[in-house]
Amino acid sequence: MQFNDKSVVITGAGSGIGAALARRAAGLGARVCVSDRDGASAQRVAEQIGGMAVPCDVRDEDQVKALISSASRAQGDVDIYVSNAGLGGGDPSHAASQSNADWQLNWEVHVMSHVYAARALLPVMTSRGSGHLVNVASAAGLLNQIGDAAYSATKHAAVSFAESLAITHGNDGVGVSVVCPQYVATPLLGLSDADAAAQASLLTADDVARAITDGVEADRFLILSHPDVQKYAAHRGQDHDRWIKGMQMLRSKAVETFGGIKVENFYKLV
Repeated sequence: MQFNDKSVVITGAGSGIGAALARRAAGLGARVCVSDRDGASAQRVAEQIGGMAVPCDVRDEDQVKALISSASRAQGDVDIYVSNAGLGGGDPSHAASQSNADWQLNWEVHVMSHVYAARALLPVMTSRGSGHLVNVASAAGLLNQIGDAAYSATKHAAVSFAESLAITHGNDGVGVSVVCPQYVATPLLGLSDADAAAQASLLTADDVARAITDGVEADRFLILSHPDVQKYAAHRGQDHDRWIKGMQMLRSKAVETFGGIKVENFYKLV
C-alpha cells in the first residue's frame, strides 16, 4: 500500500522510530495522526509535519478505540495503522527476576496493544477490502534479547500474532507487516544518531522508518531493517542447540567486556 493520500496512525510516535516514521509518512503525502502516551511529545511531532496529535496509552483498549475514532473522523478511515509503542527494562538478576507487574506491562504494551488495534480496525478493513496493519516487534521476536526475558518473550508473541493476522486476513485485502529491527539509536536505549554513525550495526530511527515505508509499499510481511537478522534467524532454525551455545558465548563476552549485562551495549558486539 502506498502512503500518498492515505490516513495513517502511528503509536509511540512522540520520539524515536515512531517520530521518524511520522515525518517520513507525511513526506510521502500521508495524513498522519501522531499518538503517544506523552501528549506533549505527540503534539510537537504533529506540529512539525502538519498532522494531528492524539494522546493514547495503548494498554487501555478504550483509549486505542478512541484514538482510531478520532483519527477516522479527522482524516478519514484508517488505511495504515502502525502499532509501534514499546518499552524495555531488563532482568534485575536471573531470567525470571522481573516482577509480575513488569511482565504484565510488557504483555500489555507489546502484545495486547496490537490485539486492541486489530480488534477495532479489522471489521472496517475487511468490509472495504483494504488496509494495512504494521506491528513493530523486534529482532528479539525472531532471536532473543540477552538480559531481558520479558521483552523477548512478548516480542515473540507479537511476531506470532502478526503471522495470525496475515494468515487469516491476507485474502480479505488486509496487508500485514511485522517490523523486527535490531539495535537502533533511540531514547529507549539512550543512544543518538552520532552513536549510529560510529557503528555499522547501529541504525538511526530514520533508517528504520525508511525500511518500514519501503516494506509496506512493497506489501512485505517481514520487514528487516538489519539484513543480518535474517541470517541469524536461519542459523537458529538450522541448529537451535548451536545457536543457544553461540548466544551463551555472546552473553559471556558482554559480561567480560562491560562488567555486566546492559542492553544498550550489545550493539558494540554484533
